[in-house]
Amino acid sequence: MEELVIRDADVVDGSGDHSYRADVVVDGGRIVSIVKEAADAGCQRPKARRELDAEGLVLAPGFIDMHAHSDLALLRDPDHSAKAAQGVTLEVLGQDGLSYAPVDDRTLGEVRRAIAGWNGSGDDVDVDWRSVGEYLDRLDQGIAVNAAYLIPQGTVRALAVGWEDREATPGELDRMRQLVAEGMEQGAVGMSSGLTYTPGMYAPDAELTELCRVVASYGGYYCPHHRSYGAGALEAYAEMVALTREAGCPLHLAHATMNFGVNKGRAPELLALLDEALDAGADITLDTYPYTPGCTTLVALLPSWASEGGPQEILRRLADDGTAERIRHHLEVTGSDGCHGVPVEWETIEISGVGDPALGEYVGRTVLESARARGEEPWAVARELLLKDPLAPTILQHVGHEENVREIMRHRVHTGGSDGILQGAKPHPRAYGTFPRYLGHYVRELGVLSLEECVAHLTSRPAARLRLPDRGLVREGYKADLVLFDPRTVDAGSTFAEPRTLPTGIPYVLVDGRFVIEDGRRTDVLAGRAVRRSPR
Repeated sequence: MEELVIRDADVVDGSGDHSYRADVVVDGGRIVSIVKEAADAGCQRPKARRELDAEGLVLAPGFIDMHAHSDLALLRDPDHSAKAAQGVTLEVLGQDGLSYAPVDDRTLGEVRRAIAGWNGSGDDVDVDWRSVGEYLDRLDQGIAVNAAYLIPQGTVRALAVGWEDREATPGELDRMRQLVAEGMEQGAVGMSSGLTYTPGMYAPDAELTELCRVVASYGGYYCPHHRSYGAGALEAYAEMVALTREAGCPLHLAHATMNFGVNKGRAPELLALLDEALDAGADITLDTYPYTPGCTTLVALLPSWASEGGPQEILRRLADDGTAERIRHHLEVTGSDGCHGVPVEWETIEISGVGDPALGEYVGRTVLESARARGEEPWAVARELLLKDPLAPTILQHVGHEENVREIMRHRVHTGGSDGILQGAKPHPRAYGTFPRYLGHYVRELGVLSLEECVAHLTSRPAARLRLPDRGLVREGYKADLVLFDPRTVDAGSTFAEPRTLPTGIPYVLVDGRFVIEDGRRTDVLAGRAVRRSPR
């Protein structure tokens, strides 16, 4: 007898088609049968060792978070309710060009320091891997939800070239090609870049094109955080479209937003650019989160020249008064490339987390608010934070536009990604609320998407981009990564004031056919594993 039958569920199967009522039988980690309209047809209903009454609940494929920063959190925190409670059953890690494989002893320390704001210092995780394959093997020891991995181009460049602003030599470019090929062979699904973060931002298009050719040869995709989401954003998007078409590589645009005052109401221009490329045969997808503020590290705002050489060089420059004044001028007057070419508006920069608890008074306040309270200039406060809490502070950047968010989420190649940073006392609520917010706020309350459309955006579309032949749909033979939610009550619990509050209306989540959320509570099940690239 099979393990589980989910009885009388309203199945929204991920295809975008209308829902239907069915009994769904799960066994051995897979969906083994679907009996439609079983209660009304008078047929013999399937039996199993356990029956779950799903009356009034929607059964959907588990949600796929196309942009996650849980690279260490999955290992540090086996509970991982931040994602499991949202119905997420697969996260894509290695984002924005910086993560923890491939590394050597030198670059591991550098990367840890550079992205401490994303993942913490990492001192509380035994980093016993160096290669992509070894990291995936570590995930295979048991995690809360499944995880796929993108090779981080900035980490690759740090390993082969260093943190200097220069072109790679032919030998260094060969080394980067080799590292990308090895990562793809070991199971990565593609490559990411952070082209406003060092050292990835130092790579010219010709270098990126060569690495994308390698990715494409293994059936992977390129996921850039491109060179600007502010001034010159459309040109930055066009650059990525042209680059990947030249390389013959599929493109997935990370957190595809149009931010800052210069881009208010300009989402239709971006979508027209993408539609033209799609109609000409380009392979493009994108992800967004359903909020207007962004989130990154405070150090990311600095001009690229101030970050050359790596974390220690940044701190040295910040400590020098003359150099610090040059940095301030670029930030406040010229428009730093780290701030997307737009002069920083300190009233939009809210400190969301610090590494040193002694600096907690800054959290939840904008840099301008803290400066006024202290009788100082905003740059003096930001500089002091970066030096006292070396490069660890995270920020919310209140620079988005609701009309752009809605326009982009309607697009035919849109998928969902939380961009969830789990560090800090007051992280962005998207880390805990992205997927239920789509279902509650944008589907039920606003009607921006239908329920069937939205579920397809969060399930089958990302599964297709990841080339996963047995995920993303409720189908016989598919993996039993499933979520049951109440469409009348599902919603994000997280807010900017209380960002770690779990969602409502998601009582059951299954990974590999096992309950990780049951009756609305996290179980002790660790059924997640690394999801490796499918062979071509």
